[in-house]
Amino acid sequence: MMKRLLLTILFIAPIVVNAGPSSQAAWTSKTLKFVKNGNLDKGRELAGSCTSCHGDKGQGMKEETMDDETLPAIPALAGQVATYTYKQLRDYFNGDRSHESMTSIAKGLSEQDAADLAVWYASLPLPVNKSPGQKFARAEKMVEQGDGKRILPPCFVCHGAKGQGEKQDIPALAGQQADYFTRTLLAYKNGQRHNDIYSRMRLIAGQLSDAEIRELAQYYQQLK
Repeated sequence: MMKRLLLTILFIAPIVVNAGPSSQAAWTSKTLKFVKNGNLDKGRELAGSCTSCHGDKGQGMKEETMDDETLPAIPALAGQVATYTYKQLRDYFNGDRSHESMTSIAKGLSEQDAADLAVWYASLPLPVNKSPGQKFARAEKMVEQGDGKRILPPCFVCHGAKGQGEKQDIPALAGQQADYFTRTLLAYKNGQRHNDIYSRMRLIAGQLSDAEIRELAQYYQQLK
């Protein structure tokens, strides 16, 4: 346990020194309470307009190819940490994260709407994807042990032993669409996405190979 703690400290220290915030989200006790007290009924009502993309149970959608056009995967929102979903919606609203569709949608949502949607999706069970029986030895090692040579902490330290996520801005990963997961980490890796506080995910993804990213995505998609 001490070794993992030291590894995490070694990882975090240079980030705090060399990187600055890239999101306007501020986790004060007032904001945390505001999100926690989001209205479930209102959130369920608002989510009715999200089902065509994110699914009727918040399960998201796989990447598909139709008429020679690739439709990118859409993330699962069910079971997601409420404060994480809230932060993403507000980052879209503030311009700290950009997406052709989500930016315009988020611009039409108030802070209360974002909180209501966040708690509604958090109340749903995490998606369950059938395991194809694949082995993910490399991903499991990264999740459970990390990589000391690259000063990479185990994924579970932040995202939980079951990929359930943690408070504030650390998302649940279990059941997430693998194609979306892969695209997200690649976006962090090449700097296209930059709304992670103190560049944490950019620094991690930047040290992962594309093959490692794809395997981690498959591992978390089938994790229950």
